[in-house]
Amino acid sequence: MTSTTTSTSLSLTSRQLWTRSRGLLLALVILLAAAVTMATLRSGDQHGSLDPRSADQYGSRAVAELLKSSGVTIDVVTTLDAATSAVGADTTLLVTVPDLLTPRQQRTLHTATASSAGRTVLLGAGTPSVGTLAPGIRTSAPVPVGTHSPQCAFPAATRAGKADIGGERYVTDSPDNDGCYPVDGLPSLLRVEEPGSGDTILLGSPDILFNKRLDHEGNASLALQLLGSRPHLVWYLPSLSDASAVAESDDSDSAFLDLVPSGWLWGAFQLLLAAVLAAIWRARRLGPLVTERLPVATRASESTEGRARLYRKANARSHAAAALRSAARNRLASLLGVPPTEAHTPDALLPPISARLPATGLDPATLLFGPAPADDNALVRLADQLDALEREVRTS
Repeated sequence: MTSTTTSTSLSLTSRQLWTRSRGLLLALVILLAAAVTMATLRSGDQHGSLDPRSADQYGSRAVAELLKSSGVTIDVVTTLDAATSAVGADTTLLVTVPDLLTPRQQRTLHTATASSAGRTVLLGAGTPSVGTLAPGIRTSAPVPVGTHSPQCAFPAATRAGKADIGGERYVTDSPDNDGCYPVDGLPSLLRVEEPGSGDTILLGSPDILFNKRLDHEGNASLALQLLGSRPHLVWYLPSLSDASAVAESDDSDSAFLDLVPSGWLWGAFQLLLAAVLAAIWRARRLGPLVTERLPVATRASESTEGRARLYRKANARSHAAAALRSAARNRLASLLGVPPTEAHTPDALLPPISARLPATGLDPATLLFGPAPADDNALVRLADQLDALEREVRTS
């Protein structure tokens, strides 16, 4: 048995393939070039947001250099153990992302700093962390960052004057705490007295430490006074890779959702809505049917032969026989004047056929409405007998 492989007119030539794919290849080359360029440009002193080694607009290298020039030593740590072991009366501990700490980490950190007589500065501490790191303090709805006046008696704030601050706002019931830079009556900077002459500074937003904002208003003055009151500054950048973040005890009440930022449900809803709108935008519009030229003209005999092969491959003799009988009944009905709606009703079609047929061995009832053939030979005989029946009716 031999087989031949022929190419149809729908096969794409090499030129057509290149024409269709060159746009995609060009876009891929541009994307790779842009990625390499960005990686090269960012391969220098890029360490991340609020990193004292980062010189980009959201880094904090500028304020770190000013602190060093004032005689303050800075240690950058990324683990809880390193941060807690460095606290002391001569140390300021800066926690850049308090909400990233797990409940167990927060309790450990507060225990270490509460009686250290040093200063702890918490940047943007929200509901997930403020209750543990600053007991008795509550948060209110965040506000946009803007330029505000101190309106308090805290010396560092009064000397700095106006500053770019906002974000989290804090509520306290103690009159001994200094609340500064109020927005709608609630402070965005709160100083909480701690036992042993230490204190905790809650700063609603970290913007005054960004390189791009340090030269605005009194941001530099406020940052230097908050972070430079002690000769040693520990710059703590919390990380999920910290071993203490996953070393929770079995009775810990933390869960995966504790690590998810607030507002994730609203964000997920917005993404879902955007996906639905994109699907509606890109969906195929239903319109009137349009006649389209086929690329190749296919003969009816080829279609018939192809369908017959499919029937044979699937052993669908019953479907093939039903198709043959249905077509024969339609043609006979038109010859005999039977309405098309009754062409497949034996009581309407068989009597006029019997009246026209001569004395032959053909049984119209069995041929047109009989059971399915038992094998392929029976199917072939059925097709031949249907043709013979139709010829007899035409010639009678």
